Amino acid sequence: MKKFFLSLLCLGLIATSCNKNDDDPIIEEEEKEEIETPVEEEEVVDIEVQNFLWQTLNLYYFWQGEVTDLADDRFDTQAAYEAYLTENDNPVDLLENKLLFSEDRFTFYDENYRELVNSSAGVSKSNGLQFGLSLIGNTDDVFGYVEYIIKNSDAAGKDIKRGDVFIGVNGTRLNRDNYISLLFGDNDTYTLNMAEINNNTISPTDKEVTLTKVEGLVEDPIHVTEIITAGDRKIGYFMYNQFVSGTEDEMNAIFADFKAQNITDLVLDLRYNLGGRGSTAAVLASLIYGTNTNDLFYRTRYNDKLQSQFDSSFTDNYFVGTTGTQDGNSDAALTSLNLPQVYIIATGSSASASELVMVGLEPYINVVHVGTTTIGKNQGSVLFVDDPEGGNVYDPEREDQINPNVQWGLQPIISKVENASGFSDYSEGLNPDIELDEDITNLGILGDANEPLLARAIQEIVGQGAKRNFEVQIPANLISSSKLHNPRNATLLLNNGKMPTGDLLLPKE
Repeated sequence: MKKFFLSLLCLGLIATSCNKNDDDPIIEEEEKEEIETPVEEEEVVDIEVQNFLWQTLNLYYFWQGEVTDLADDRFDTQAAYEAYLTENDNPVDLLENKLLFSEDRFTFYDENYRELVNSSAGVSKSNGLQFGLSLIGNTDDVFGYVEYIIKNSDAAGKDIKRGDVFIGVNGTRLNRDNYISLLFGDNDTYTLNMAEINNNTISPTDKEVTLTKVEGLVEDPIHVTEIITAGDRKIGYFMYNQFVSGTEDEMNAIFADFKAQNITDLVLDLRYNLGGRGSTAAVLASLIYGTNTNDLFYRTRYNDKLQSQFDSSFTDNYFVGTTGTQDGNSDAALTSLNLPQVYIIATGSSASASELVMVGLEPYINVVHVGTTTIGKNQGSVLFVDDPEGGNVYDPEREDQINPNVQWGLQPIISKVENASGFSDYSEGLNPDIELDEDITNLGILGDANEPLLARAIQEIVGQGAKRNFEVQIPANLISSSKLHNPRNATLLLNNGKMPTGDLLLPKE
């Protein structure tokens, strides 16, 4: 890490540039009479990362006013600020123990910002197995079950499928104490010890499946699309597993096909979708409801310091009429279904942008939630890097301006969201209208009309209330999953390009 001499600190607000006479730093030294003293060599310190973290959170963090160490008047002098950063020489400890609000569940970071960029684009190091983890009865023993397989992955070529169950890794039985190290440790290759369920009892088998994680696996978030005829209804089914920018054109084509085939109803399956781009959520919501660009989709609320700088053109986000141009989209006009009602499958593995679609649509159409209570993430974040002249906001066109000595990425919560009715109180999750757990003994085939959650939605659509028994034998009571283990998956990514930037002046050499 580069070492540098500390200088004066100045932090300009992002909404406006510093005025000509507004060059004073936040922290000023008291004026003293000049006394000739021997010149001493300045102490060389190593605080670039700590400085980046504090500066970014002091300006943008939603709970900046609630964290004592982020207060604008926290330090009386520049020397006190320098001493604080020097004393807190471990950036992770500084961040987690002193700078983050106690109720913050979703701020995350990485020493390599590219990891966060790739994650938001659906790129990861993975073997392609998406699985849930639950406890066996009232014990501390853990079993895993396959939710789905990522296409073109290592798992896609192995003898393993949705609904399969495993209870061990490399010959060691899974339990509360070891499942993290066995499944999420540094080992790129591991062997799953499979099991079976008979009469609601999980028993080991001799079957083993060896899987290897591959760097740079790209998941196609558009997992399944179907058109199902049930009675006199023609139902479109769309399973979407992450809100990834660049998928809007393909979504538009799918909805155009739905419209061409005259579907009467839509089931949107977000059961494993932990979030992603807010701008992509706006496109999906518009494909369902309509391209009414004067109708508010959601509004963002920021910390007091930022909120006073923003007008409605920045905080208000409307339904849209095109796919946009971001990440290769063609700015094509949307083919909206203009539906009065939508059925959304959502569970305890649904969060953020998924919840935003549900909440954002509710003031305009009837949203029928089938499944279980969602995670409850009514907050938005933006990726920040050490790029002072760009306000520390990540911009792919400014990657050459990122401090080469600080490659950290910080994705803090900077806002809360509310819908057009002002509703934002869902931090405890969105409760279902029709409650139904996934059943480990009968997960079914995704997109098949007999898959239980989809079948329950179809039953509601066609009005066959008493023709099928949906009793759950072993509910999917998650303690974790391949997605939930990584907090960066549960995101509502605000549009970095919309962030206005001003002067963010950090210590100079």
